[in-house]
Amino acid sequence: MTTHNIHGHAARFAPPEILIDGKRNLVGLTLDELKAEMVALAVEPFRAKQIWTAIYCHGIKDFDAMTTLAKPVREKIAEKFVIGRPSVSAAPVSVDGSRKWLLKMGDGHEVEAVYIPEEDRGALCVSCQVGCTNSCSFCHTGTMRLVRNLDASEIIMQVMQARDAIGEWKVPDLEKRMLSNIVLMGMGEPLFNYDNVAKAVKIIMDEGGIAIGKRRITLSTSGVVPMMARCGSELGVNLAVSLHAVTDEVRDVLIPLNKKYPIKELIQACRDYPAATNARRITFEYVMLKGVNDSMADARALVKLLEGIPAKINLLPYNPWPGSPYECSDDAVIQKFGDFLNAKGYASPVRTPRGRDIMAACGQLKSASVRARAAAEAGE
Repeated sequence: MTTHNIHGHAARFAPPEILIDGKRNLVGLTLDELKAEMVALAVEPFRAKQIWTAIYCHGIKDFDAMTTLAKPVREKIAEKFVIGRPSVSAAPVSVDGSRKWLLKMGDGHEVEAVYIPEEDRGALCVSCQVGCTNSCSFCHTGTMRLVRNLDASEIIMQVMQARDAIGEWKVPDLEKRMLSNIVLMGMGEPLFNYDNVAKAVKIIMDEGGIAIGKRRITLSTSGVVPMMARCGSELGVNLAVSLHAVTDEVRDVLIPLNKKYPIKELIQACRDYPAATNARRITFEYVMLKGVNDSMADARALVKLLEGIPAKINLLPYNPWPGSPYECSDDAVIQKFGDFLNAKGYASPVRTPRGRDIMAACGQLKSASVRARAAAEAGE
């Protein structure tokens, strides 16, 4: 797949323009776009910054609460625009404190976002597509068909919904926020929806708004090689690569995209990634699958493969789902694998699965509505 074909993919699965009660959503507009809309309404363009601050710094959802604007101005804007949120179809909470939201967008399609709290911080796992195009054989999300890309507003609204839920709009100190990090590791492949993802990430990073910086944002890819350099140069976010195998033979089965961009090309793109340094290492995700990719020969090959790349390796105990074709490696095997990598100088933490009881762990995201429709079609 060439870069041109990637753009063709984006066009084919482009999100529709969704109006809310016939009105356009201000969430997802850049500041310049917001200024242009104000000019079109004959409202002073400097008001755009006030609206931006109200939306992204204070989480205001109602124009009446924007007291920095005169009432006639608020009424004029409210006639044509809304400050949208997705509707929440379900919001289960795990025994470990992880939270998952099944969010319904304006056209009825649903995606999932997951918040994983730590003692003094927390990460939000954000989706970028309805479904997924990669069809990775170990991933539950990969069993969904790709319906469409999310637009920038739908990506940003996941962050805003999470901040609503954990009550964080009144915490101005960035260092004290419990939603401190964002990972684009939810449903979908971010680099197949790059334009919308990039627009959303730039708005999220803006220091005058949500202000989550590039060092706290991680984009995960299954290896869309032609887009990786652009992501690094334009966004500068942390990169996570779903590697999961050390040979093309195995990776072709686990991640079909590998047939298009084999390991050699992927690793070279990682070596060339503009934002990678010893201080900001590329994270290689490696799911531990019993008898598939967990031998010591695999561990030795992994070290050789990543030689010279500033890298960290996340070892992921496999999270099974109903009907999944794989088993998780034994704990002792994972420990031995990780000990070897650590001894070779690669930080290789074994990630503690979170949210398994609410199907919120890595590789488990699949909207309940899709599961229900599949069950109905199967006559269950």
